[in-house]
Amino acid sequence: MQLKAAILQRKWVIVVVLALVAGAWYLFGRTAAEDVKNRYKTQAAEVGDIRQIITANGTLNPVVLVNVGTQVSGTVKALHADFNERVAPGQILAELDPALFRAALAQSQANLLNAQASRTLAKSKEARARDLLAKNFISQTAMDEATQALDAANAQVALAKAQVERDSTNLRYSVVRSPISGVVVARNVDVGQTVAASFQTPTLFQIAKDLRDMQIDSSVSEADVGAIAVGDKVKFSVDAFAEREFVGKVRQIRLNPTIQQNVVTYNVVVAVDNEDGKLMPGMTAHVKILVAERKDVLRIPNAALRYKPASSEETNGKKPRTKKGSDGTVVYRLGPDNQPVPVKIKLGISDGTNSEVTEGALKAGDALVVKDTVAKPETKKSNFRLRMF
Repeated sequence: MQLKAAILQRKWVIVVVLALVAGAWYLFGRTAAEDVKNRYKTQAAEVGDIRQIITANGTLNPVVLVNVGTQVSGTVKALHADFNERVAPGQILAELDPALFRAALAQSQANLLNAQASRTLAKSKEARARDLLAKNFISQTAMDEATQALDAANAQVALAKAQVERDSTNLRYSVVRSPISGVVVARNVDVGQTVAASFQTPTLFQIAKDLRDMQIDSSVSEADVGAIAVGDKVKFSVDAFAEREFVGKVRQIRLNPTIQQNVVTYNVVVAVDNEDGKLMPGMTAHVKILVAERKDVLRIPNAALRYKPASSEETNGKKPRTKKGSDGTVVYRLGPDNQPVPVKIKLGISDGTNSEVTEGALKAGDALVVKDTVAKPETKKSNFRLRMF
C-alpha cells in the first residue's frame, strides 16, 4: 500500500509540474507574440478624395478705390458727404472758403481790362504811325516802334486772359466733387480745417466704386505661387463671420515681388462677390486656394512616409532605399509575421494629411507602419578620446 501511495503521489507531482510548464509557456509565449503584434502602430491605405490646398492671408479691398483730394489750399467751409453715403459723379463733397479765390479772379479780370485798354491805345498809335509813314512825316524806325508796342499789348492781353482762366479754375477747384459713383468709405477732413496742397494733394475722401465687387490682396510664398493659376477656386473666412465660408476665384497673379527679410512673396488677387454686403474693406481673409483635386484615388497617411526602421535588421538584414525622387518613395507594410516590409511607391498630390499613390504594390486596406512603439533613438557616438601622455 505504501508503494502504491508513493507512485500515485509521484504521478500527481509530475502532472502539476507539466501543468505549470504548459501554463508558463502559454503565458509567456502569448505575451511575446502580442508584444510583436502591438509593437507597430499602423494605419490602413484607403480609397478617397484628395485636395491640394495652398493657404495664405490677405486683406479685403474694393476693386476700385479713388482718393479724392484738392489741388488748391484753403479752409473747409462746408461738407456735403459723410461716411457710408452713396454719391454720384459730379456731386459736391466739400467746399473750401472761396473768398481768396474770388479776389484773385477779380484782380486778374481787372488786369485783363487794363491790358485790353493798352492794346486799344497801341492799335491807334500804330494806325497813325502808318499814315504818317505813308506821307514821309516819320521814319521807319518810329513805325517799327509803334508795331512793337502793339505786339506787346497783344501779348499782355493774352497773358491777362491766361491768368483769368487760371484763377477761374482755382475757384472751381474750391468745390470738391465726386469723380465716380460709389460709397464714401473715408472722410479725412472736418469743417474749419485748413488743407495745404503745396507739395502734394491732400486726400479728403476715399470712395469705393462698388462694394458688391471686392478683391483679396493675398501674399503667397514663392514656393507655392508656381502651383496657382488664374481661375483657381478659392475659399476663405474672416474673423467677423468665423462660422461662414466665402468663395472666390483667382483673378490675377502679380509679377511684382515683395521681399522682407529675404522672404519673397507675390500678390495673388482673388475676386470676391459681395452681393449681400457682409464683407467690409480692410478685413483680414484666411485664404485656401484649391490648386489640384483627385477623386476616388488610393491614398496613404503622411505619417507612413515619415516612418523609418530603427535598424536594417528589422527588414531581414537588407537596408532599404528611403530617398525620394524619380525612383520613388519607400513605405513599410506590416507583413504576415508582424514585421515591416518595404514597398516602393510613387506619390501624387498631398493635402498635408494624406498623399496620393500613383504607382506601387499597395492596395486599399494594407496596414502601413506609422510608428515603432519600442524603438529607441540612436545615440550618437562621441568622438572624445582620452589622450595618453
